[in-house]
Amino acid sequence: MSIDIKSWAKKYKELTDSDETIQAMAKYYTCSFLFDMGDAKAIIEMHDGKVKNINTNPGGLDPYDFALRASANTWREFARPVPKPMFHGIYAASFRRDLLIEGNHLILMQNIRNFVVQFELLRKSGVPV
Repeated sequence: MSIDIKSWAKKYKELTDSDETIQAMAKYYTCSFLFDMGDAKAIIEMHDGKVKNINTNPGGLDPYDFALRASANTWREFARPVPKPMFHGIYAASFRRDLLIEGNHLILMQNIRNFVVQFELLRKSGVPV
């Protein structure tokens, strides 16, 4: 059972903004990224380690720095408290599953530590698919 995207976005923002690890090291964590989950899409805008906005109904021309695109099943596996092998991180899933990482890889790499911590919050927030 999935949660609606607006409820998910609120919970994901709260988890991100209150995460001690992100707040301790994310002073310059500023970027935007798209989670493309098939039927559900969200652009998360980060500014200095805080969620500035989550666009839960992005249009084709809404900007972002990089995107993670995968099937709903892959996102559900990411969101398990203990993911199956090859769903434990973005690179494992991009090598062995259907995850595509697109966009500006430099910005992703500049923010990778903070992004990975934030990405793993999906295990607490669930996913809207």
